[in-house]
Amino acid sequence: MAVLPEEVSKAWENRKGPIILSTVNKEGIPNSIYATCVSKYSEDTLVVANNYFSKTLENIEAGSSGSILFITPEGKSYQVKGSIEYHTKGTIFEDMKKWNPDKHPGHAATALKVEAVYKGAEKLL
Repeated sequence: MAVLPEEVSKAWENRKGPIILSTVNKEGIPNSIYATCVSKYSEDTLVVANNYFSKTLENIEAGSSGSILFITPEGKSYQVKGSIEYHTKGTIFEDMKKWNPDKHPGHAATALKVEAVYKGAEKLL
C-alpha cells in the first residue's frame, strides 16, 4: 500500500485553510467541496468527516475515487489521489468522532487511501 512521502506528510501537518475534496458521479461529472474537519489517520489514509455531504455522498456510494487538494502557508499545493472507503462504524469512524467538533454531526468517516501524490504538477508517488 502506498504512503505519503515524508515531505507531503509534514506539509499536511502545516497546511493552511480548508482542504478541497473532489469526487465524480457515474457520468464522470466532478464535484468539489471545501472541508475543514479533516485528519491524517495514518501515512496511507487521510480522513474527511461527513458532516454535510450531499453530492459527495452520492458519488462515494456510486464508487467514486477521490482527490484531496491542500496548500501550505508558503503557497505550495499538494494533491493526494486514491480510492475512498466510507466508515459508519469501526476504528476509523471512532477516531473521527474524537477530533470532529461536537457541533457537527459526523455521520461517517470518509477515508481516502493514498495511491498517487502530486506537488503542483510534479508526481511524487
